[in-house]
Amino acid sequence: MNFLKKEAELSWQPHPFLPIAIKPFLTQKHDQSAITCFLVKIPVGQDIPEHVHETQEDIIFVMAGQAKMWIEHVGEFSLAQGSFVRVPKNTRHRIFDVKEEILNFDIFVPFLF
Repeated sequence: MNFLKKEAELSWQPHPFLPIAIKPFLTQKHDQSAITCFLVKIPVGQDIPEHVHETQEDIIFVMAGQAKMWIEHVGEFSLAQGSFVRVPKNTRHRIFDVKEEILNFDIFVPFLF
């Protein structure tokens, strides 16, 4: 396990379940971590379809870009630089209408992969 990772030294790779690119910082598989942390890149025009994490809480911090997000029991709202979102476990959600490429830091508790 690496205790220090530099974003510039990590490579983008396909997300195992969704049509987006990720840069993993911390995973159970490679770091024996109880949480998963990675950067997410969503290009203009790409959506993250409605889905649910049955056992993970999803914490999202938007570092750049503009899009819309929908969360079950909350509704639709805008995402932009500085947005912080908490999606409770077992809650449907999606990201869509990406107007500017989204770059966000995503944390899953407990680990996603």
